[in-house]
Amino acid sequence: MSPADYYSFAMHNIVLFGPPGAGKGTQSQKLIAQYNLVHLSTGDLLRAQIAEGTELGLKAKKLMDEGLLVPDEVVIGMIGNALEKNKQAAGFIFDGFPRTVAQAESLDQLLAQHGTAVACMIALEVGEEELVKRLLERGKTSGRPDDQDESKIRRRVQVYNTETAQVAGYYDNQHKFHSLNGIGDIEQIFTQICTIIDHNEPAKTEAPAAAIREVKA
Repeated sequence: MSPADYYSFAMHNIVLFGPPGAGKGTQSQKLIAQYNLVHLSTGDLLRAQIAEGTELGLKAKKLMDEGLLVPDEVVIGMIGNALEKNKQAAGFIFDGFPRTVAQAESLDQLLAQHGTAVACMIALEVGEEELVKRLLERGKTSGRPDDQDESKIRRRVQVYNTETAQVAGYYDNQHKFHSLNGIGDIEQIFTQICTIIDHNEPAKTEAPAAAIREVKA
């Protein structure tokens, strides 16, 4: 692999964080338009596999219907493929990923292999009762069984609270964590997110030294 195969410009790589129903999808679409980013939603990637009826999709559907998480190696593999397909992107929004500290570490390693890094992690904070209300309402039109069963919704929120929320500490240790109230006017929340992004320099990218040595060898 040559250095030209890696990203060669500054990138806005953003982890948009929060429990299911916090509004990540809505804000992601606005951020994509504002910063010309590529949206990497593991949920969307998995649902595409489900729609195609692949073996991975069938396995993922069973887990998602039960409110469980898909194995890390599967998710990381999908993200790696997405990075390869979007080398000219101005940056990426990671929506719904990473969900665990182990995934965050794997994402850092994956991005480093491409000569880039996460610029900031923004968490949308919303209480459980509001989340349940939002997801049940969404379930009326989404067709997703995990949005139509209150017990499954509460289980997903519990998984977030007991496992995923620990990722905040991981990014806080890197001075990249920012928390926002996810309840309120969508435009005002968007403006606050943009302020955070604009005050965090995008990660400058270059070919890793190992890749350069490989080319010279």
